[in-house]
Amino acid sequence: MPRAERLLQLMQALRGRRHPVRGAVLAQELGISLRTLYRDIAALQAQGAHIDGAPGLGYVLRPGFVLPPLMFSHDEIAALVLGTRWVASRADSELGSAARSALDKIAFVLPAELRLELDNTALLVGPGEVLTCGDSELASMRHAIRTERKLRIGYRDLQGKESLRTIWPCALGFFDRVCVLVAWCELRQDLRHFRADRITTLEPLEERYPLRRQALLKQWREQQDMPS
Repeated sequence: MPRAERLLQLMQALRGRRHPVRGAVLAQELGISLRTLYRDIAALQAQGAHIDGAPGLGYVLRPGFVLPPLMFSHDEIAALVLGTRWVASRADSELGSAARSALDKIAFVLPAELRLELDNTALLVGPGEVLTCGDSELASMRHAIRTERKLRIGYRDLQGKESLRTIWPCALGFFDRVCVLVAWCELRQDLRHFRADRITTLEPLEERYPLRRQALLKQWREQQDMPS
């Protein structure tokens, strides 16, 4: 296993534990010797990882350390390229531009051999239909979700009936042909799905909704019988 990938796996193993874990347990989990484990922990500490502990006592990772992108494996790089290409071709222009910018930043700090892998990946995104909802509307929805603010929308249902609603947006699902906004509807007093192409008017409101977005998402997952 390449050293970079091994260090990444060690970080993931430490992140998944709240209490100190003995070196022997980590070494067995990663399939390496204790001597290699001690060297890898020292290498991560030298890069700024706040790992407390010592041989025989166990190790724990304090929060706050972000592993640099150069630690990505080949498969992770392929996944990043494929994901950003999908976003660039399927999402609104603002999000697509952000995806391309993020990939450029990652490429800047990658070592030469991994940057070559990023440039020459064979995973491609095929052509798809253009989303029928507007660019600015999608950006407004995403902003409202991020800031937990209400939206006032005009909505046309499947039968063509229009209504004016105030909603609390908590998620946005991107499909090949349409986007679906998940939101609490004050009119229906329940969580509802709104197809973005049926939203006829959209007005962002300054008022924050009274619940946290995570609470709304948890309730929606329970309604959909989805794992948390």
